[in-house]
Amino acid sequence: MATLSAKPGQRFTVPDWHTNSHLISADAERQRSASHQVRQEARALRNETNNQAKWDEHDNQTRLAERISSVNRWKETLDKCLADIDVEIDALAKVKEAAERALQAKNLPLDVSIECLTLRESRRAIDLVRDPVGEELHKEVKVIDKAKRELQQRVNEAFEQLCLLQEARQQLSCDHRCKMEALEIDRVCLSINVNSPNISFKVNPTRVPDRSTAPDEWEQNSQCNKEHAEAEMKASTELREATLLAIAQTNNELEAQRVATEFALRKRIRDLERAYDELKWQEQNTLEEIPEMEEDIRRLEEDLRRKMQDLKVAHTRLETRTYRPNMELCRDQVQYGLTDEVHQLEGTIRALKQKLAEAQDALDALYRQLHRVQTDIGYKANSLLLDNKCLDSRRKLVVPAEKFVPEFDTFNRTTNRALSPPKNGRLELAQCAGEKATSDSVP
Repeated sequence: MATLSAKPGQRFTVPDWHTNSHLISADAERQRSASHQVRQEARALRNETNNQAKWDEHDNQTRLAERISSVNRWKETLDKCLADIDVEIDALAKVKEAAERALQAKNLPLDVSIECLTLRESRRAIDLVRDPVGEELHKEVKVIDKAKRELQQRVNEAFEQLCLLQEARQQLSCDHRCKMEALEIDRVCLSINVNSPNISFKVNPTRVPDRSTAPDEWEQNSQCNKEHAEAEMKASTELREATLLAIAQTNNELEAQRVATEFALRKRIRDLERAYDELKWQEQNTLEEIPEMEEDIRRLEEDLRRKMQDLKVAHTRLETRTYRPNMELCRDQVQYGLTDEVHQLEGTIRALKQKLAEAQDALDALYRQLHRVQTDIGYKANSLLLDNKCLDSRRKLVVPAEKFVPEFDTFNRTTNRALSPPKNGRLELAQCAGEKATSDSVP
């Protein structure tokens, strides 16, 4: 007998079926209610988010505009500060160049002073003295060295200050460039909207970039750069004033020392001329005295020869009378007279010889003194020549170099101009006398 096979699986009852239908209906009603609630909430959310987005965008637009205005104000401040620091750099550079020119100008007075000291070292014997001219020349060298050191210090300080100004300007310029870039970026951001091209989602746009700063730090950085630049400009201004004052003071000190040195040199030249004239007068008187002394010596020698002849006569008479015979050999008045005459002549001869020796000694002393006077005349003439060369060389300090023509040829030791006749004659006579004295002193 055949059997009916049953489908395997769970079998439900009719109540289960009705229950399931009711559950599906209830779930559909609940889902529609929930969907309606979600739609209402979504509409409210869209309205709220649209309004919030519009206000956020408006607020950010305002913030961007304010930020652009703030950055632009700082940019203008930096522009002015950059212009001021550029002006200060140019001014300090010009003052530094002026100090360098003043420093370079001190080389000529120093060379002249050293040249004068070197020339005056050629003085000879007693004229090689430590006189006020030498003291003033050494003082002048010290004043010039001090001025050069002070000016060199000012030049170094100006160089260092220029470096500091350049560094401050570099900071300002860097800050200025950054603000220009920030302005450009913020203006681009201000112009972006939903219709702008090249807008897209970015990876983690809300991240905080490295080296980000707070607004207070940003403003403090700009303020510090500005204050640093202003402080360096103030220091530069003070340095410029100090450098200009140093240039003026060193020039005044050097000019005062130049006047003092030339005054001492002219005074020394006048003293030398007086001493030279005195020596020439002494030479003339000595030259006049020598012939007179030689004439007196010649007369003394003649008198001495005559007295010797007279003594010979007296001796001969006395000797001859000793040959008288016998009683005729008496000591009569003639004998006494001749004896007295011999004694008298011998005393006279001794006196004449003594006086002749004294006269010879005096003549020798006159010749020695004449040689000494003439030698000293040569020294004085040489000193006069050297000091006049020094005075002529110092004309370069007051006469422009292109107009300066030396009065003396330093290399050939000759004059390039005609001196006044009296002084020229004295110098020539002194030179001749000095050369003669030098030649006489050589054995």
